[in-house]
Formats: sequence, structure tokens, C-alpha cells
Amino acid sequence: MKIAIIGTGNVGAALATKWSAAGHHIILGVRNEADFKGKDLLQNANTTLSSIADAVAQAQVVLLATPAPLAVEVAKSLGNTDGKILIDAMNIVMGGGPEGYNNTADAVLANTQTREVVKCFNTTGYNNMLNPDYGNQKLDMFVCGDSASAKEVATQLAIDAGFANCYDVGGNKNFHLMEQFAMFWINLAMFQGQGREIGFKLLRR
Repeated sequence: MKIAIIGTGNVGAALATKWSAAGHHIILGVRNEADFKGKDLLQNANTTLSSIADAVAQAQVVLLATPAPLAVEVAKSLGNTDGKILIDAMNIVMGGGPEGYNNTADAVLANTQTREVVKCFNTTGYNNMLNPDYGNQKLDMFVCGDSASAKEVATQLAIDAGFANCYDVGGNKNFHLMEQFAMFWINLAMFQGQGREIGFKLLRR
């Protein structure tokens, strides 16, 4: 699968690395090809560099992992997204987000052509994306959005990144719920002093 990564910070870099290792073709979409964060990602297999719009044009799937305040600006920079699957991994933290929206996925939907938008890879830290193994168990991931086909792709990419399962938590109306879930992890890890090496798993009996 050809995946454009927009945002090569901690989350984008972690998933680019895991998906490259799983055999996917990664296209890093950056504003300045001469100077960008994560240049070492080009040492990964199956990884190339392009402008943002060109990366999107080449890809089947686009991961958005930029700071939340840039959600509208980044969405508008993607070029033609018709038929593309967009995975939003961003979160509004401490009120820092796109003006007029209570979550980043709605901002992306409002400023792109595609309806294939899901929120995923936003509910845990980048360290857990690099290594979701906890002893003999693996962490779970979660996804939401109206597009069944986009959720299917995101679910497979979560498995490819090493997560045990990726649970469907509903449609677009739950975008905000996913960001609240992310804040629950952030609160425990950062504000309550539990540290980053914690994660969520759905257990059954």
C-alpha cells in the first residue's frame, strides 16, 4: 500500500517506521524538502520524499499527524483528495486546535473533497506505536468514522503496526469522543505522573 505521511514528528515517524518494516511504500510529504524533521526516515526501506500535494497524489492512504492548530491549513494543502483515505491522528490539547471545531477530523472533512476520513492512532503515545508489546500482550487501537472502507484500511494498518486489535467505536459523531479518550491517556501519563509506558487493552470474559 502507498501511504503518504504528512507530519514527520514523533507519531508520523513511528508509524512511517512500522509501516515501512511491514512492507508498505511510505511517501513523506513535507513543505520544505531541503529541511524537514525526520530526515533519518529516508533510511527506512520503501521510503521516499515529496511535496505534500505530490505525496497525496501518489498515495492511496494519507496519515495526518501534524499539530492540531494546523489542521485546516494542512487539509487545504493536500491537493486533490477525491477517493483518498485520510487517517487523522491529531488531537486538540488544552484548547489548541483549529478555530471553530471541537475536533480535528471535522476540520479535515470540511476542507477536503474526500468523505473517506477516519480518526485513528490518536489515543496513545508514539512510544506505544513503536512498541505496543506489554509482556505477552499487545495494546489495542481504536478507530471511528462513517466510512466502512476507510475503517477497514485503518484497522489493517493498526495490525501491521503491531497492535493486537483495532476496535470500531462508531461514526463521525464520535470523533470528539476519540479525542476525549486521547486526553484520558494524556492525563494519566503526563498530568497524573503514570509515565508514557502505559496503554489500553480491551479485555473480555
